[in-house]
Amino acid sequence: MKTGLIVYITGKPDSRITATQILNKLSVAADCIEVITHNSGHFDISNAWWALTAKGMHRIVCRTARMNASGDISLSDKELRLCG
Repeated sequence: MKTGLIVYITGKPDSRITATQILNKLSVAADCIEVITHNSGHFDISNAWWALTAKGMHRIVCRTARMNASGDISLSDKELRLCG
């Protein structure tokens, strides 16, 4: 079963930081990852969930993360299973 992860980032990330750079800072195990920030293409969790479903993910979870002014990201311990 393929696992998809939605990372919902709160705080104000630098507009120059990319989703790839964010993922490099996080240590997560998933087959496919979607990142939601205030400047990403996904504006809400359901939009990212649909993108992961379209990519064939059967188990989809969502976690929140906080980005501070210096660009450090801390991932929350809580996980919300959305599918699977």
